[in-house]
Amino acid sequence: MVQASESDIINIGGVLNDSARPLKERFRALFTLKNIGGVTAIDQIHACFKDPSALLKHELAYCLGQMRDPAAISILTSVLEDLSQEPMVRHEAGEALGAIGDSSVIPLLEKYCKDPVPEVAETCELALNRLRWLESNGDAKNLQKNAYSTVDPAPPAETTDVSVLKDILLDEGESLFDRYRAMFSLRNLATTESILALTEVLTNRVPFLQKGLKAGSALFKHEIAFVLGQLQDEVSVPGLRTSLEDTEENEMVRHECAEALGSIATPECYEILNKYLNDSKRVVHESCVIALDMCDYENSAEFQYADTLAKLPAA
Repeated sequence: MVQASESDIINIGGVLNDSARPLKERFRALFTLKNIGGVTAIDQIHACFKDPSALLKHELAYCLGQMRDPAAISILTSVLEDLSQEPMVRHEAGEALGAIGDSSVIPLLEKYCKDPVPEVAETCELALNRLRWLESNGDAKNLQKNAYSTVDPAPPAETTDVSVLKDILLDEGESLFDRYRAMFSLRNLATTESILALTEVLTNRVPFLQKGLKAGSALFKHEIAFVLGQLQDEVSVPGLRTSLEDTEENEMVRHECAEALGSIATPECYEILNKYLNDSKRVVHESCVIALDMCDYENSAEFQYADTLAKLPAA
């Protein structure tokens, strides 16, 4: 955790909540608050849910989940229940409730497993499965052990056989929870073979197109893009590019592909992201803005994306 005084936290919250600030500054403020933690930081994040940017609000919910502080449960509950919030914001609130790991939210998640918005319903089902897995397994150690210091929505599968994991990953008949488990196992392996297996979820559309279907769960594909961003391997760039360039693809998927490209940060990624800076979907063009800032960070000498107070101008 970053050490900060109460006045520092309020000042950083002022940056986060100032809509006149560049979005990249507000994102850095948000991640600084996440790294600080505590009730005051949570209050500053809470205040920003009135913002019109779905991208920013979805990231607020993500950070509250990653903080794993029960003080955020009531905030996330109200976001999930607010039908005026965008689906990607409500979905992230559901995932964050699962990440905190408090079983008190099980009845709420059971209710929203029946939400008419597929991304919200699927997320709540995943979060519910995560909590039940925690109850059955006694502790969360297997959920926390990864090289990325993230709270994942599902534990990795027990097997490390890439061919087995790939079969589960691509099988629409498997439960989404088991497919997520396969995904995180493949991420943790971090080999070229495992990364190409992950990328295939974004590119393997033929079976769906033959049946006249969209290519699978948008929620699942967006999480695939997220883990490819964590892996930061150039081999995934073609698949991420293909999904970002597909204007028929769900904006949740396209936004996550943009941010993944920002993490990989090769010259090709710069070129792709600049091309979509003026995309007609707000969440996509804003993601490209943030992704380009991430590109700059990845190619700089900075230690962490938002690890010091000095990076943020005063509110």
